[in-house]
Amino acid sequence: MGPPNDPRRRGALPTRADGLSPMSRSLRVFLLLCALTLSVAFALLRPLATPAAVKPAPPRRLASAKFAFGQRVVQYAKHFLGTPYVYGGSSPGGFDCSGFVRYVYAHFGVTLPHSSYAQFSDGRGVRRGSLRPGDLVFFDSVGHVGIYIGNGRFIHAPHTGLRVRIETFAGWYSARFSGARRLRIS
Repeated sequence: MGPPNDPRRRGALPTRADGLSPMSRSLRVFLLLCALTLSVAFALLRPLATPAAVKPAPPRRLASAKFAFGQRVVQYAKHFLGTPYVYGGSSPGGFDCSGFVRYVYAHFGVTLPHSSYAQFSDGRGVRRGSLRPGDLVFFDSVGHVGIYIGNGRFIHAPHTGLRVRIETFAGWYSARFSGARRLRIS
């Protein structure tokens, strides 16, 4: 057929030196203007959407459910206030510290070892200022464990001669605080 500018080409549009036809440039400018107009129109209409059309954020049930779980653990643990301390005990007849924590959590389907040292490896670490009810609190180089109940207090089976009771993070317990763990509850 010949070169692109050859007038013998049928139906061919005249082209410029840059290889674009005048028609294709006009079409490109028109399409670009249409796209810009639509973009501006959508940008202006978006803020006018009615609140009913905006889908609300889903409720934060996960955190509140875990907090409620911790509260249930604390309420159950309080049933055993006054139970005597028994070395190696893990039943309502008598508890040692880790046996008490183990027994309480077993009621909720959570399996824990019968050792404060082993329990310290469960869950994730929690700073003292971020404690929530149900968190495990450890003392005396992780040799003692209890359950945090809120407001700077915890419940535990202290030692021979004493009974399950509630203590505050004061005195000996404050000085001997070793860390805390939050158990992962499914």
